[in-house]
Amino acid sequence: MSISKSRGSKFLRFVKNSNISQRFMIYGLAITLFFIFLVFFAPAFQAWGWLQNPTDSLINPIHEPPSAKHWFGTSRQGYDVFSRTLFGAQAALEVVLLATAFSMIIGVPLGMVSGYLGGSLDRALLFLMDSIYTLPGLLLSVTLAFVVGRGIFNAAIAISIAYIPQYYRVVRNHTVSVKTEVFIEAAQAMGANTWQVLSRYLFFNVIQSVPVLFTLNAADAILVLGGLGFLGLGLPEETPEWGHDLKQALDALPTGIWWTALFPGLGMTSMVVGLSLLGEGLNEFVNPRLRRENSIRKS
Repeated sequence: MSISKSRGSKFLRFVKNSNISQRFMIYGLAITLFFIFLVFFAPAFQAWGWLQNPTDSLINPIHEPPSAKHWFGTSRQGYDVFSRTLFGAQAALEVVLLATAFSMIIGVPLGMVSGYLGGSLDRALLFLMDSIYTLPGLLLSVTLAFVVGRGIFNAAIAISIAYIPQYYRVVRNHTVSVKTEVFIEAAQAMGANTWQVLSRYLFFNVIQSVPVLFTLNAADAILVLGGLGFLGLGLPEETPEWGHDLKQALDALPTGIWWTALFPGLGMTSMVVGLSLLGEGLNEFVNPRLRRENSIRKS
C-alpha cells in the first residue's frame, strides 16, 4: 500500500512540475488509453453479460432515460445507448487507425523519394498533392465514400486520401533540407545507392513530425467519420457508429430525449480532445525550437 501511495505521489509531483506541453501529453495519453482499454475489453464485457449486444433492438423499453439497468438509456430503435457508445469507439478506432496508416504508408515514401530525387518527378508530385490538399477533407471523403461504398475498410480508404498530402509535404521538406548534409554526401561518395540512402540515412532523420501528424490526423479522422455516418455514408446502419447514432437522435431531441445524442457526442468529443492534446504534447518533443522556448520561459 505504501509503495503504491509513493508512486502515486511521485506521479502527481511530476504532473505538477511539468510544463503545459507535457501536461497536454499526459492528459491526452490518459484519455486515449482509457478509450483503448474500453475498446479492448468491450467484447469481454459483452461475453460476461455486462453489456448488451449493440445491434440487438429491444422491444421494450424504448426511449428509456438513463437508469441502473440502462446506464445511458435506450434509443428510439430500442438500442442500449451505453453499448452503442462503447462499440462506437471501437469502430472509430478501427477506421481511424486504418485511415492514418494508409495515408502515412503512402505519403512518407512519396515525400522521401520526391524530395531526394527532385526534378520532374518532384514537380509532378507537388502539383498532385497540392491539388488534393486544396479540396476540403470532408468533401473529398464524402465523394470517395459514394464511390467505394460503406464498410470499415472502405471508410478508411475514403478518409485517408485527404491526409496523404500532409505526410508528403512534411517529409519532402525535411528530405530536401537533410539531403545536403555532410553525412548524406559521405554515404553517396562511399557508393550507397538511392535505396540505401533513403532507408539507412534519410528515413530516421525526416520522420520526427510523423507521430504528431498521426495523432492530429487521427483526431480529425474521427470527426470526418462522424460526418460520413451522419450523412449515411460511413458504416452499415446496424454497425454502432457515433455519427449515425447522432443522426438517429436528432428526431428525438425536440421531444426531450436528450440522452441518445449526449453520450455519443461526448464519446466523440472526448476522443478527439484526447488525441489532440497528445499530438500537441508530442510536438514539443519533436520540435527543438519549442523545447528551447519552453525552457527559456520556465527559467
